[in-house]
Amino acid sequence: MTTIRPDLAPELHREGFLRRVVKSTPGLIGLLLLGVLIAGALLGWIGVLPHDPLTQNPESRMAPPSAAHWFGTDQFGRDLVARTMSAVGNSALIAIVSVGISAVIGTLLGLLAGYYRKISDVMISGLANVLFAFPPLLLALALVSVLARNWFTVALAISVVFIPIFVRTARAATLSVREVEFIKASISTGQHSLQTIFRHVLPNILPLVVMQIALALSWAVLTEAALSFLQLGTPPPAASLGSLIFDARITINVAPWTMIAPGLVIIVLVVAINLVGDGLRDALDPKGRR
Repeated sequence: MTTIRPDLAPELHREGFLRRVVKSTPGLIGLLLLGVLIAGALLGWIGVLPHDPLTQNPESRMAPPSAAHWFGTDQFGRDLVARTMSAVGNSALIAIVSVGISAVIGTLLGLLAGYYRKISDVMISGLANVLFAFPPLLLALALVSVLARNWFTVALAISVVFIPIFVRTARAATLSVREVEFIKASISTGQHSLQTIFRHVLPNILPLVVMQIALALSWAVLTEAALSFLQLGTPPPAASLGSLIFDARITINVAPWTMIAPGLVIIVLVVAINLVGDGLRDALDPKGRR
């Protein structure tokens, strides 16, 4: 791993950071796509969209896309624009909460393992390796199946899957940063280890953690969609991107738009998050700074 510069962390707090993300073509495109999807989800949450995502209209069931229903309607006559935007909000909420939990816990454990090493490293790394031994989706399925099903328990189950990733990222970066001269100087002056960790080590590994968060968010969206498709994700009547695809499997032959709409939104959402991650990488790259 490349040694992280001691002056890298302050770049996260300077006014030029967002400008560098926007200056990156992938970052700009990703932000624009995310902005459109988030705006649609917010409009759905506050009830501004023309149709309610839960209102059934048997007279308009499986209507094709039109001026009245841009994405068409499903088998119950519910507007797919409203359903899809509501699903984006629910899926995004679960992804953000799950990645937030895993990032905080995993980063703290990785910091402790990389800084103190010895017994703490063996215990924390061993636990992370045990979790890594399970296929991610299978582990999430096992956790969701034994928990009371609601959006938070789904987020909690997904967070457990991603904790080992953040442990490894933070541990590897901490091991590298710990050998930098200014960290050694802080240790030699007798500064408390926790002060050294949170004042010097954490700010310098934060750029790597931020990029890992962007990558994990896209995987969290896909994991939540997979769980919802298997009927173990967001419980009804709330909409989820995976549950919309599950519902569309019986109507795809006569109403393919019921499958196309949520499928395209999943693709756009995941691509947008990855593009923002590329923009963050470009903005945090020391070689790209002027």
